[in-house]
Amino acid sequence: MSDEAKSESLATIDISELDAGEVLERLRAVEMPETIDHETSSIELRRARGGDNLLMGLDKPWRINVRGTLGDYALAFNRLAHVRVTGSVGDGLGESMVSGAVRVHGNAGVGVGVAMTGGTLAVYGNAGDGCAAALRGGEVFVRGDVGHNAAHGALHGTLVIGGDAGMNLGEAMMDAMIFIRGRIGSLGQGVAELPLIPKDSVRLGLLLINAGIRGDAKDFRRIVPQRVFDEEQRRKGIIGHPSWR
Repeated sequence: MSDEAKSESLATIDISELDAGEVLERLRAVEMPETIDHETSSIELRRARGGDNLLMGLDKPWRINVRGTLGDYALAFNRLAHVRVTGSVGDGLGESMVSGAVRVHGNAGVGVGVAMTGGTLAVYGNAGDGCAAALRGGEVFVRGDVGHNAAHGALHGTLVIGGDAGMNLGEAMMDAMIFIRGRIGSLGQGVAELPLIPKDSVRLGLLLINAGIRGDAKDFRRIVPQRVFDEEQRRKGIIGHPSWR
């Protein structure tokens, strides 16, 4: 059963003529029953026409379905809300997102999930340059391709790429990890490519299920910081060349 089939609409709001502030006002005016199940009840936002800064700073456990396109910085600073967008979005999707879940059934522009600290952000189309740059936590999924400089300077968290990546993938990445299925334009400095190990295969499988993305974990490879690569190679060397006494 789909999410839409299971959802019970609490309110339907036409946002075609509303600016970002007015949309938030209308959301806050929706009466939330004390017995509401936030997992199955939703607010429908219809006729979105690409306005910028829409749904920034959501800080309640709303479940929201958006029909139409959103502009730049949609859902930046999201906290707690679970949002499904049926349409494409502009630049800065989910920037500095803290928690909750955002799923975009369309394409996204530059800077998806920049400086995120937590939550789940999934794009079921393609994403532009700088995807997951400066990532500090949480999980970013892109079913299709990503542009150049993905995960640049990522500190923590995970980026999963179902398609191809552009140039400088993972440049200056610290404790983050990238899983990729497609081709890579080039790796950034300080990272290395490795096949999956069983532990990461299980982890990736669970991540894919969480994001609602179909795929076999065995088709992916890992991009890890160079020090992680060096440590794994050192361990292999110890196993392969034991010190007999």
